Amino acid sequence: MKYFIYLICGLTCLCTGPTKVIACTNILVTKGASTDGSTMLSYTYDCEVHPNLRYVRAADHHPESSVEKIPIYRTLNGQVKQAPHTYAIIGTSSDNSLDGGLGLINEHQLVICETTFYGRSELINPQGQLRYPHLMTLALQRAKTARQAIGVMAEMVDKYGYCSSGESFSIADTKEVWILEMVGPGPNAQGAIWVALKVPDGYVCVHANRARIAQFPMNDPENCLYSNNVISFAVEKGFYDPDSAVPFSFTDAYCPELPKHRRYADLRVWSVLRRLAPSQNFSDDYIRRVDGAPPYPLWIKPDKKVSVADMFSLMRDHYEGTDYDMTIGIDAGPFGTPNRFKPTKWTVDNTDYTWNRPISTFHTAFSIVSQSRDFLPDPLGGLIWYSVDDTYTSCYTPLYCGINNIPNCHVVGSRDKFSWEFSWWVFNFVANFANLRYSDMIKDIQPLQKHIESNLLALQPTVEKTALELASSDPNLMTDYLNDYCVTQAELTVSRWKELGEFLIAKYNDGYVRDQNNIPQKAGYPQTWLKKLLELQPDKFRIPTEPNN
Repeated sequence: MKYFIYLICGLTCLCTGPTKVIACTNILVTKGASTDGSTMLSYTYDCEVHPNLRYVRAADHHPESSVEKIPIYRTLNGQVKQAPHTYAIIGTSSDNSLDGGLGLINEHQLVICETTFYGRSELINPQGQLRYPHLMTLALQRAKTARQAIGVMAEMVDKYGYCSSGESFSIADTKEVWILEMVGPGPNAQGAIWVALKVPDGYVCVHANRARIAQFPMNDPENCLYSNNVISFAVEKGFYDPDSAVPFSFTDAYCPELPKHRRYADLRVWSVLRRLAPSQNFSDDYIRRVDGAPPYPLWIKPDKKVSVADMFSLMRDHYEGTDYDMTIGIDAGPFGTPNRFKPTKWTVDNTDYTWNRPISTFHTAFSIVSQSRDFLPDPLGGLIWYSVDDTYTSCYTPLYCGINNIPNCHVVGSRDKFSWEFSWWVFNFVANFANLRYSDMIKDIQPLQKHIESNLLALQPTVEKTALELASSDPNLMTDYLNDYCVTQAELTVSRWKELGEFLIAKYNDGYVRDQNNIPQKAGYPQTWLKKLLELQPDKFRIPTEPNN
């Protein structure tokens, strides 16, 4: 039986229930929109947890005796009857079962990601057995294609109940990319309400913690799937009036707009769209709530095809170069950090305010960029580019479906104790230390980041050509080769990031910055920030020119 990676995250928030992940961003790229014919998904899992990795194998199960136990929160327990055969997957779990699981990719190159939207709180069903992480894992264990995955998820919620709030799922196989949005039916009710749309080939979609599907075709099963109750349930609950002249909209019915949505969610969508299609001149009028400004389209055709490197860049967005640039202004501090401490919403003198929420954030647990490619065999065609912690100061390395071992640096350690041996702590340290003098330290971080990622992307064709040649004589040789390559690159990258962290400590110490000759210099503060300081307090720091009498 072939073994595959099982990407394990010690995600307490998935196991306990009360913690809610509502801060993720997905970008969906179809074959015709990518530079090499890949379907691609990107996913930031933004939550205060740390990721761990391990692998398990695909398995055959006795149809009667094998039952998988799934804890729902800490007090409820559900059981899902096991499938006769489950596919190997890359995902999160606390053991070989689904406990706390979050599936990402399976051995057939099927990929599932998500972002959470609250929707209507009255539609959450605490009695449901399945949360969104369970659905992702169940679908990846049982489906080979995106369309099949949607069917599995619908079947599972109908049978076992759905207890999460609103969820937007990104689903990609080697040929198609879909967006599926789902809400619950309320307490003590079975099933769920959902709609799924296939992203047209050549287009790109993005979602970020807000339902994105508005109107959809009712008689186009090739491109649109939905639950039978998607409209009738809304009518029953008073969410939609069929006698009105307004066409039915899933997002209007099940995720009505809240004041926070445009700044918190749509701002991220706008930033991706404006970068992928600058020729379309996407305005921020909708973000600023200008009367009559239309919402952003669900998908767009990019000005040029999207590469893996482009996806890395999009995942590192702080609205640079726009009016929302988080690296400038007094809120960025003297050294232009884009990071804002939580809570995102805050109050001063009985007035509410909010920090902007960027795609790239320092409380990311892990992020991925996936590739699924129908022109390569599954163990080689499917992979995730994986990184931990802040996307802006971390580095992506590849994990192919065909490897049967994982880097030790992604396994050892916990959030409770710092360790230079654990990848999350290494990248987390560099990210946190950089906040002390961000505008300077980022210039030391990004060259290494670019060097490693550029080399890995440049090596990819050669690595895959070699793997194919080895597979033609013995598939086990390809497995060993890919395993050695992925493990070596991950371990080497973490080692180099540890060296980077130690270098930063030595270079930036006690307010001094060592020059090229290793001599500490009084670097002080930027003139632009000092001028802003004096505008606020013009006399506080002035040196008297004459003695005081």
